[in-house]
Amino acid sequence: MSRTRRSGFTLVEILIVVIILGILAAIVIPQFTDASTNARTNSMTSSLQTVRSQLELYKVQHNDTYPTLDAFSAQMTGKTDQAGVAGGTLGPYLHDVPPNPFVNATTVGTGDYGSSAWYYNATTGEFRANDTEAHGAY
Repeated sequence: MSRTRRSGFTLVEILIVVIILGILAAIVIPQFTDASTNARTNSMTSSLQTVRSQLELYKVQHNDTYPTLDAFSAQMTGKTDQAGVAGGTLGPYLHDVPPNPFVNATTVGTGDYGSSAWYYNATTGEFRANDTEAHGAY
């Protein structure tokens, strides 16, 4: 009586492969999450450095005054005179107000966290993230 040998995988072999794949997925997936958070953080840091340096340039060219909150976007992205009125020869300082990468918005305000994408104080020139994810830490 001849025995025929069947080829294929046993249940144990398949379970071992599935467990190994599960372990690998558990290791790899969190790294992708950290990478996207790091990318957003780096983007925010770069945007903040740019805006803060341009705010200081604006202040130097406008008699030690910062842009007003009401006209922040217009004064930073357009040409102004020394009084900050549109139509002058100074500026523009920014192409556009950069989006906050954690909320993907460009709004600038003075309210509590979450009320706008960016917090801006026209008296002190403070400019920071104003979202609950970044907690204004930058």
